[in-house]
Amino acid sequence: MTQTPPVAGRAVIVSCAVTGGADATHLSPHIPITPEQIANECLAARKAGAAVVHIHVRDVETGKPCMDLNHYREVVDRIRDSGSDVLINLTTGPGASFVPTSNDALRNFVSPEDRVAHVVQNKPDICSLDVATMNFGPRAMVNVPAHLDSMAKMIRDAGVKPELEVFDTGHVALAAHMVAQGAFAGTPFLQLCLGIPWGAPATAEGMVMMKSLLPAGANWSAFGISRAQFPMVAQSVILGGHVRVGLEDNLYLSRGVLAPGNAVLVERAVTIVESLGAKVASPAEAREILGL
Repeated sequence: MTQTPPVAGRAVIVSCAVTGGADATHLSPHIPITPEQIANECLAARKAGAAVVHIHVRDVETGKPCMDLNHYREVVDRIRDSGSDVLINLTTGPGASFVPTSNDALRNFVSPEDRVAHVVQNKPDICSLDVATMNFGPRAMVNVPAHLDSMAKMIRDAGVKPELEVFDTGHVALAAHMVAQGAFAGTPFLQLCLGIPWGAPATAEGMVMMKSLLPAGANWSAFGISRAQFPMVAQSVILGGHVRVGLEDNLYLSRGVLAPGNAVLVERAVTIVESLGAKVASPAEAREILGL
């Protein structure tokens, strides 16, 4: 089990997941859709205090999630061309979903190579890697070990830091096994994803349990979805972790009040971090913490 460092003065990395991969644009007009909107939200999140931005892309006509390589390149280029020092974290989650139909063929899945093509092309600082096979609301998310090993190698060869996203205790155990097998370079970085049906709950007990199974010495962050977003920010800081907020995980600033963008969610997280006596890590400090 990782030790819990003192809160006072500790540098806490704030990540912002700016748009997500859910078909949710009908729920809020503030979810960014176009590459320009997504890049602008990333820059606004950085200005508000985020050191890392986690990026999905969307179809510009429908607003639905997509995997368009040109969209990823445009978002990354816009951020880099702005001169921002924010760390770029690209998702590799899309392509793992299985939605049952009358013809449940494997064509519902995307190959590991296609799932990391934008990472190999753009070489971000970080990319997510979902170490998870689970029921995910009404669908299944499928990441078999062979695919994870293949993706891990391509990510490692691209010189990118994987953020190992884990949604339940068994996923932490699999991530720890992969770490022990040498699948990842450097100190592992895990993201505890809490409150997603049907994964680990977004509770203090759930986070403590997940933390207890982490590989020794691992860096970790956590988030809760929806109304649990800000309570899990506080809980993660107290337990020695880093934090994530953003419109991917929560659309509301308070009950019934839609967040007008990602920046206000980051500002709220910054307030919580600082109120607990910790400090918000700069991108340079985040690079040092994560060994980039």
